[in-house]
Amino acid sequence: MSPLRSLNREFAFILNDVARLLRTFADHKAAQFGMTRAQWAVLVRLDRCQGLKQSKLAEMLDLQPITLTRLLDKLSDSGLIERRSDPTDRRAKRLFLTPKAKPQLSRLAALGEETMASALAGVEPQSVEQMVTQLAVVKENLRRLIQHRSADGTAGERSHG
Repeated sequence: MSPLRSLNREFAFILNDVARLLRTFADHKAAQFGMTRAQWAVLVRLDRCQGLKQSKLAEMLDLQPITLTRLLDKLSDSGLIERRSDPTDRRAKRLFLTPKAKPQLSRLAALGEETMASALAGVEPQSVEQMVTQLAVVKENLRRLIQHRSADGTAGERSHG
């Protein structure tokens, strides 16, 4: 095996490990606010895209619709989100944050910044910027590969954000 190929494989392994550890730590931190990382992710997505359809949010978060429905039920029961009928599709619901969600999002944003500051301790800001830029290229390459595969008629692939 060539050194480049081994380095590529090591990149994939370490990227996966970092993502897994970050998810584990985020679960722990989100629990401080009585929520899960998945609920946190829903709130952040809705903050960025108010009025999303449930189906689109499920796709963005790579969740099964039933799993998302349970998350949304809990967030709705907590008064953090509301479902509204879609004026153009009576079967669909659109999702919106409530005013009660804003302070929670502010606390979660501060927690996210604190978490990432700890995770990136010892890494120069220029290096972080370079990693973000390079990972965006990797993400786009993968997105293109998935779209190409889907265009070739391979079933079961979803678009990923």
